[in-house]
Amino acid sequence: MRTRPYGSWTRQNKRTRYYGSKWRPNRGLLVLLGLALVLISVGIVFADVREAGESAQTPKSETMKLTIPTLKRVKGVPVYNGPATDESALHDGALHVEGTGFPWQAQANVYIAGHRLGYPRTRSFLVFWDLNELRRGHKVRLTDSEGQRYIYRVFDREIVGPNDGSVKDPLPGKNIVTLQTCTLPDYADRLVVRAELVRTVQAPVPQQASAAE
Repeated sequence: MRTRPYGSWTRQNKRTRYYGSKWRPNRGLLVLLGLALVLISVGIVFADVREAGESAQTPKSETMKLTIPTLKRVKGVPVYNGPATDESALHDGALHVEGTGFPWQAQANVYIAGHRLGYPRTRSFLVFWDLNELRRGHKVRLTDSEGQRYIYRVFDREIVGPNDGSVKDPLPGKNIVTLQTCTLPDYADRLVVRAELVRTVQAPVPQQASAAE
């Protein structure tokens, strides 16, 4: 029986082929080798992250803040607008991919990408590390620059290839947010979580100063 990564309800939009072989290696040796490769990979990635974090520039175009109540690292994370290749927008938070929708539109796919590891001492560090923990019904909240909040509920999770642009397309008649990060342990594919808008909360009206003041 085949198992799917990240839980039984994760869809995998890829074709995987398996090839038979008469040779059967020692299972314990394979486990040790796998652990060694993972540790080496993580060490290389952290080294690259540290170097990139020192050179990246802080973006200036914050458009929203992202909060996911069930993920402790995602509390008011700044979301910057930019092209998918804009590494500076990912440096201090998450990236709203340029050309995709915004939550205040009637029909939109608000596409937000974030690092699995990110940069130490910034808001991007481990921001989407446990994105795979999201389940159906979990809440995702976006807050715009005026303080209006958009409440979404997760309804879908999928693994796609790195060049699958279809996940950025809007769904007819729906306003959704799509969260994307890399898969583990090799960062080869993309984990995509979708949530649908269920409620909008107006920004609080600022109290006017009294005449005495």
